[in-house]
Amino acid sequence: MPILAAEPDCYPANLLDGLAEETSDRRWWAVYTKSRQEKSLARQLFGMSVPYYLPLVSKTSRVGPRNVKSHLPVFAGYVFLYGTEDERVQALTTNRISCVLPVPGTEQMTTDLRHVRSLILAGAPLTVEARLQPGQRVRIKSGSLMGIEGTIVCRRGETRLLIAVHYLQQGVSVQIDDYMVEPI
Repeated sequence: MPILAAEPDCYPANLLDGLAEETSDRRWWAVYTKSRQEKSLARQLFGMSVPYYLPLVSKTSRVGPRNVKSHLPVFAGYVFLYGTEDERVQALTTNRISCVLPVPGTEQMTTDLRHVRSLILAGAPLTVEARLQPGQRVRIKSGSLMGIEGTIVCRRGETRLLIAVHYLQQGVSVQIDDYMVEPI
């Protein structure tokens, strides 16, 4: 049983499904928060109607005799803001931000975040990967993750599909069998 109910990880709900592809004066910003302030910042951005994406995964831990489910950020310290310069300044007024980094390549960031969200929604067990290594680019050809593109990596004897957020040089990986993918 979660201590708190799950909060919106994406505002508006269609941000990654097409809103970010529309031509506008908005752009992606990688917001690096103060320690453990990701969800609080997301709450405030939601209250200010500023578009954002905070990838969250569920984690169950044991506290005494009870199992407690919590929702933790995939990329510790980061919230992805999709806004104008004025919305960036408005976000800075929350006093929860350490720095804001502009992201070049709105299309690439939107695609990367959409793929990360697909993995989270599929319920795949994720492992956060840092400092990406070059590898073969592949696309999943069947199943619930069909169409997702990533890079094959080997970790501890397992073949994993790495979905990268190139700007952060971080990503998430999921165990996969090589027969499920095709080279791009």
